[in-house]
Amino acid sequence: MLRFAAVLPAGLLLLAACTGGTGTEKSTAVATPPPVPTSEIAKQLVSVATSDTIWSGVAVADNDRIFVLFPHNEGGTGTRIGELKAGKVTPYPSRAWNAWKKEGDPAKQAFVRANSLRFGPDGLLWIVDTGTPKSDAPPITDGPKLLAFDIAKNQLVKVIALDKYVKRKSFVDDLRFHGDMIYVTDAGAPGLILLNQKTGQGRRVLDGDSSTTARRPMLGEGKKMVKPNGDDVALHADQMEVSPDGQYYYFQSAAGPLYRVETKYLDNPATSSADIAKQVRYFFNSPTCGGTTIDADGNLYIADANAKRVLKVTPAGQSTTLVQDPRLIWVDAMWIDHAGNLWLPVPQMNRTAGFQKGVETVAFPVQLFKLPIAAKPFRD
Repeated sequence: MLRFAAVLPAGLLLLAACTGGTGTEKSTAVATPPPVPTSEIAKQLVSVATSDTIWSGVAVADNDRIFVLFPHNEGGTGTRIGELKAGKVTPYPSRAWNAWKKEGDPAKQAFVRANSLRFGPDGLLWIVDTGTPKSDAPPITDGPKLLAFDIAKNQLVKVIALDKYVKRKSFVDDLRFHGDMIYVTDAGAPGLILLNQKTGQGRRVLDGDSSTTARRPMLGEGKKMVKPNGDDVALHADQMEVSPDGQYYYFQSAAGPLYRVETKYLDNPATSSADIAKQVRYFFNSPTCGGTTIDADGNLYIADANAKRVLKVTPAGQSTTLVQDPRLIWVDAMWIDHAGNLWLPVPQMNRTAGFQKGVETVAFPVQLFKLPIAAKPFRD
């Protein structure tokens, strides 16, 4: 369903050179950005580890255990979830969980294609498995699921199967928490999946809505992202955050813009999808984005894939550049640890073959940085 209450302000729908802002910028043509400057704070970037395989997510426990995610976009074999120890990756929770190879292999006790990981308010390590063998492939039976691990025991303690909520083109992307609710974005078949852990009930909302559907090109380093078959890359409902006071749910497609809606509408099963759509509001003209995070004061951190920077956006929608550096080539899902460090995985995703007409130009190794920002973490 398309609606008009939350469409972009005039002139923004075709905005291509997305530079972030409050929604008042004029449309501009796609152009190669100028050389990326290095901000003063970038001198404090610390390289924690490197990898010869692309990683796109990180989560750091309060006891400083570090977990990383390898997406294997094109269906390659190898570790999906790993624990980083002294710069080396160990498959987590076991090698068997990371040994899935092809359709037909059992998927209930294996990661098919992990796409997100984070510690929930319950202290468990939650992982989103898209259940898709590779990009643009449909989910397999028992493939799409949410998994929660107790890292003290290194054991699986919760599973939420998503088979009944996904479609043929689904690509379950990420998750956030609010009370008993779990919010999941679907970047393949645009929409949101709402799950109530207490009741066990779930539903899809905003299917095909203008707020969950990609409507402008994705840009990285001044280039439009194009699939090997010549189609534009489109990642629908993707990044999201919940405000620390629990009032707002922020969400966007990977190319922006950022919307928000009050969680009370999502959490009430009596509120229809159509009525939720009427409550969605445009919030911020976000750029093509690899990942986001939010701190305890409600400031959003948005990775700008085109300008190699991270924006800090206040709850009022005002933005500043937190850090900018030529090495920040597509910062992905970020994390704020208990010590106030911002962790930044840098997978160079825009340089992968799937985003660049089949030609890969990733300059390995890829990096994992951390940056002291003195922010308090928020665990939704």
